[in-house]
Amino acid sequence: MGYGEKRNGYYRARYWIAQGVLRTVVDANGKTVRFKTKREAAKAANDMEAKVRASGLNEPAAEEAAAIKEASEAADASSPITFGDYANQWYGEQDLAPSTMENYKHHLEEHLLPEFENFALVDIQRQNVEAWDKKEKAAYAISSVKTWRSTLHLILEDAVDEGLLTKNPAARRRGRGKRAGRSRNRRPEKAVTDALGILLLAERAAILTGRDDEFVVNVHTGYTGMRGGELVGLETEFCRPNAVRVEWQLYELDTGELIRCPPKDDSFRTIDVPNWLSALVAGHIARTNPQPCRCHGRMYTYRGYGTANGAARRPGVKLVDVARRAGVSIGTASNVLNRPEAVKEETRVKVELAMVELGYSRGGQSGETAAHWRRSGFATWIFHPAATGWYPKKAPQEARPVPLLAEPWPGVPARGRNASQRAEACWVPIAKGLTRHGLRHAHRTIMEELGTPPKLMDERMGHEDGSVQSRYTHITSGMRQNLMQGLTELWEASLDARLAMCPRSPVAVLDSLLRARQ
Repeated sequence: MGYGEKRNGYYRARYWIAQGVLRTVVDANGKTVRFKTKREAAKAANDMEAKVRASGLNEPAAEEAAAIKEASEAADASSPITFGDYANQWYGEQDLAPSTMENYKHHLEEHLLPEFENFALVDIQRQNVEAWDKKEKAAYAISSVKTWRSTLHLILEDAVDEGLLTKNPAARRRGRGKRAGRSRNRRPEKAVTDALGILLLAERAAILTGRDDEFVVNVHTGYTGMRGGELVGLETEFCRPNAVRVEWQLYELDTGELIRCPPKDDSFRTIDVPNWLSALVAGHIARTNPQPCRCHGRMYTYRGYGTANGAARRPGVKLVDVARRAGVSIGTASNVLNRPEAVKEETRVKVELAMVELGYSRGGQSGETAAHWRRSGFATWIFHPAATGWYPKKAPQEARPVPLLAEPWPGVPARGRNASQRAEACWVPIAKGLTRHGLRHAHRTIMEELGTPPKLMDERMGHEDGSVQSRYTHITSGMRQNLMQGLTELWEASLDARLAMCPRSPVAVLDSLLRARQ
């Protein structure tokens, strides 16, 4: 992603042509184009980056790379190295997980290079870092700024190790500045729910999609505490009788690509599951008959929702490039394609012109179900409405309640035109602020209520406790049996409570469970 960089009296447009290699937008004579505003520069940079991707220039030519290296070495001999030069070199030398590389790239492009790129390394002082830190905290969450500063500290610490700096100006000094106590960085408490809440949420999610998959996966999450990426990446071979083996996860990059990689912190583990959950998952696999996905060639337990279009793997101009060119959000650009009547005429013309200029070609839908859920799509259109009863705000529409027809209970979404006018009911929130990750917190809370030993809880959650107490504690078969019995009792109690509300359900798998309880 390109950006506008402030210079003396103007902005220049900076864009990436390859990993660790930045370029500046120039005119026909090779001179830097000067822009009046940062937005104009960022737009020009994004346009140029889109052209580079569209032409397939993923790497600079060998001659150009050699010239870059030679010029860099000559510059090093005559002038002090700048932060921008060192950061680009540093990034290119990293060999880390794709998710980590993606995060570092974002930190550099969006927050570090715009501020420090033209500073000589030796000229970066503590007051420069503190001024940047203060400015960022005024615009972004404190936790995010801490992460970006940690990346800056890491880069400068490597410069110290190489002898380019004598000390790290980004190092934090203890005992300085405001003393606001723990309240300074306090976050809202994570919303959780109980066993009945998990059941009702899973039922609503399945009603929204019209299939059983979302019921099974949400129950699976609430009763195992598995991470979202671990469930999306759960292959059928690792669903075993009374156990689930966590060997892989699918990590979604900002580009939309899903990377198959080990679970977070290498938290490989086997999670015990009750008999009823093992049967629920096995029945789901038998019913859906998973086939190898095109992206990884493996059979996954859970499939995505909606039609597959392969946009993340298709080369050329993407919708995000069109949105950047037109200066609108991706949602607005999508509405121009799917719901043009909801977009202002002026905006629609601007987006359509950007499509023509960039040569955007809309990929046709394949008719097959998408292989995997996407983070934003699952959270926005399935989990959030199920948990709160509201669709979130998405341009150009404001937040709105899910329109429901009252029968069959607990209501089914009213579809088509004038759905909100035809609605007869709406859902009350199960837990305000509940997220998909909140189900992981809910599972830990449920285990605490059941008196589960900390050692067993950490094993299920994929956490590691290095304390002496943990080292001298061991998990027994009795501990596992007690937990399975407790989870089973909670599940059966939630089914009984749901049965008391209404003996039937529009979700087929839940309806069969309720009829079996009668």
